[in-house]
Amino acid sequence: MTEQTMTIRQMCEEFSVTPRTLRFYEAKELLFPKREGQKRLYGKRDRARLKLILRGKRFGFSLEEIRQLLDLYHMDDSQEIQLRETFVLAQKHLSDMQEQRAELDEAIAELKAQMDWGAARLAKLEPIPAIAS
Repeated sequence: MTEQTMTIRQMCEEFSVTPRTLRFYEAKELLFPKREGQKRLYGKRDRARLKLILRGKRFGFSLEEIRQLLDLYHMDDSQEIQLRETFVLAQKHLSDMQEQRAELDEAIAELKAQMDWGAARLAKLEPIPAIAS
């Protein structure tokens, strides 16, 4: 193993993922580690791809969307198409996330109001005497 490659264990530690996750991304043809017998060796390209995969997942991109964006990297246009497509997709996901946040804010406000109402009702009730056994 050289400094240019990492083992599956090193990748897991570096990116806080499980070996199962790495094998899953490999099966989905998102990562392409070199094989030396049973050993998987991840190069610089795989590390960059994994970083983008994890970032895309955090932003709500599907694996298929991530794959399509990664596949655009190899076009001979200085990544212009990849950047444009990523930007368009990111705008959509940002809009979706902001909508979800607004819905959550509304639900939180409603729950707080219900809890305030319940607390007020409970405060008005007389304590029930304990029954002696």
